[in-house]
Amino acid sequence: MTTAVVSYKRHKNLWVRFVQPVVVIALCVIAVGIPLWLALITSAKSQGEANLPDLSLPTSWHIVDNYVQAFTDGEVWRGLLGSLLVMVPSVIGVILFGSLAAWILARRSSRWASVLYAAAISGLILPPAVVTIVLLLRQLGLASSPAGMIFVYMGMYMSIVIFFITGFVRTIPIELEEAARIDGAKPLKIFFTIILPLLRPVIATATILVCLYIWNDVFYSFFVLGGGSTTTLQLNLFQIASSNLYQNNWNLIFAYVVISSLPLLIVFIFAQRRIISGITGGAVK
Repeated sequence: MTTAVVSYKRHKNLWVRFVQPVVVIALCVIAVGIPLWLALITSAKSQGEANLPDLSLPTSWHIVDNYVQAFTDGEVWRGLLGSLLVMVPSVIGVILFGSLAAWILARRSSRWASVLYAAAISGLILPPAVVTIVLLLRQLGLASSPAGMIFVYMGMYMSIVIFFITGFVRTIPIELEEAARIDGAKPLKIFFTIILPLLRPVIATATILVCLYIWNDVFYSFFVLGGGSTTTLQLNLFQIASSNLYQNNWNLIFAYVVISSLPLLIVFIFAQRRIISGITGGAVK
């Protein structure tokens, strides 16, 4: 029995130390590395080679030509400005109002607070009704406008922010707020001077997630911004890829995909430590 137990522990340690990391790395390479490699290689191929996409290197490299043409024909600057126009106000608004709502819900223990919290995070599982959203925006005169898109994004991702931040607020000692109230601080001053600075790790995480969702969205922007003068990078890609401009030009499509992914990829590289600390902060605080 003792020998069997020792052998089991030895095999378990071998699995944890060597086999498990190799399996995880292999799965990451398959799930992320192969699609990324395919996009990069296809964006450097000629039109003929790109029409039959594979993982092989191009016989002749067309990196400069493909990226310059995708940048010019795809109106990258116009799409980039449109993406920032709807993303930056949406993220600021949803983080600000979501943090305030999460703070209030975290500090209330009544039945009504529980009901409101359940309703606030119901957006995590209930999909938005696109037809209703579009009809409502038309009634308000906000259809095909950046303002309408901003309100839609704020409503869609408010649940995510409230869900993330509420749990984090509950780990903050309430004595800090009570001491500020004794000193005569008003609720908004308590929030902006005490609570908000302590929420920086989880706010960084929520910000990156919301930015990722908004930046890559094409479905809702198609219905809300379609027909208007404002476009986004992803909506622009959908429009030009479905038109005759990029028909069968997979090299240009993949070049545009790489270009449109670079800004958020750079932000993610520099903010990944914040993301990890925000996810784990509530557990170790």
